[in-house]
Amino acid sequence: MASKHGVHAGFLSALTLLFTFLILHSENGWAQPGASSAFILEVRGAIGPGVSDFVRRGLEKADREKAEIVILKLDTPGGLDMAMREIVKDVLASPVPVVSYVAPEGARAASAGTYILYASHVAAMAPATNLGAATPVTIAGMPDMEGKGEQQDDGTGGEKNLQGSQNAMKNKMVNDAEAYIVSLAEKHGRNREWAAKAVREAVSLGSAEALRLGVVDFVADNIDDLLAQIDGKEVILATGSRQLDTSDLRLVHMEKDWRTRLLMVIGDPNIAYMLMLLGMYGLFFELANPGSVLPGVLGGTALLLALYAFQMLPVNYAGLALIVLGLSFMVAEAFTPSFGVLGLGGLAAFVFGSIILMDEKSLQISLVLIGSTGLFSFVCILWILGALLSIRRKRVITGEEQMLDSIGVAMDDFTEDGRVWILGESWQANSTAPLKKGEKVKVLRQDGLCLSVTPLQEVE
Repeated sequence: MASKHGVHAGFLSALTLLFTFLILHSENGWAQPGASSAFILEVRGAIGPGVSDFVRRGLEKADREKAEIVILKLDTPGGLDMAMREIVKDVLASPVPVVSYVAPEGARAASAGTYILYASHVAAMAPATNLGAATPVTIAGMPDMEGKGEQQDDGTGGEKNLQGSQNAMKNKMVNDAEAYIVSLAEKHGRNREWAAKAVREAVSLGSAEALRLGVVDFVADNIDDLLAQIDGKEVILATGSRQLDTSDLRLVHMEKDWRTRLLMVIGDPNIAYMLMLLGMYGLFFELANPGSVLPGVLGGTALLLALYAFQMLPVNYAGLALIVLGLSFMVAEAFTPSFGVLGLGGLAAFVFGSIILMDEKSLQISLVLIGSTGLFSFVCILWILGALLSIRRKRVITGEEQMLDSIGVAMDDFTEDGRVWILGESWQANSTAPLKKGEKVKVLRQDGLCLSVTPLQEVE
């Protein structure tokens, strides 16, 4: 009996310890390890949907674990305006202070990175880094139309109106981007004049000059130096002011999980484009060969991934429609022979649609990829046309036409009427000469169910 009581007591003690451990490590328990931690999120490379999702979930996790600050370690050439604005909104709404830190040495926060830096509660740079060049890429890639709108054309007014429209669009986008970054500068008390120049003139700035002009708050050699400098700084959050306590913080590096990595991969327009082609060709093959299963499964999965990627990217739906129409025409060429009309027309629609598929110049589909897929499709069309022409030149080999000149053997000895074995079938036949069993014969003509044959030696 004592042993049983001992077992029960040990079991209850174990449960008590486990329960205590869970309480101490719960989000609302007495011990909160996140309360003295700094979350570090590395933003490296182009900013796209995958990066914005990574930053949003990182900020949410930091809030759940009561982190003191979140450090965005930036090294980016820029990226999508849509993704950048999502990150900016998440940073501004974050209840956890966000420190943007351009690092390591040699890194940059160009274009979209500059906006994120301006939106952060604390902006810092490592030595030998730079930021700026914040002009929208779609505008930076346009030809300079300054002054050309006043030139006279041939009297129709077409050229003048087109140039005026382009200038109006350019001014509209630049003004919008300038107002956006200036509002971010005013919110955190940073240099608004230089921010406007970064948009209008695409200027860049090194770390030392950025600190002198009040574009950033600190220049720090490393994370430890950054934490030491910002200790005690007061920041304004959406929930009110807060004084930072960054002494003895535990650094937590947030790694990208499979979801973020998948979004970053399929967020590449070239990958999304290839997934779309793989998906469409897989489904077409499955429809042409019902029961294959594998092409249909792979094609459906690839197409869904491509459509998910396209809803995150600035897709021109006219370009997407042209690609679908072009692929449909090229596939139809194989089933409805038009001797090149459908195939070549579909190829032209496919190429033009691929070129205009993305609205932003920084995210254009690779011309090498478009050329390669177009060339492959052209070779396929030529092969189909060659196969059709070769079929057209062949004589008909079904019915009576197939039977003429066919070679068979006599099944028995006979002089006039007997039976012969031809094309795997037994036929009634009459011969112009006596035949022996097993002797080869050639069909001269067919009269209903009776063949006229002659010994093969006579023909030769």
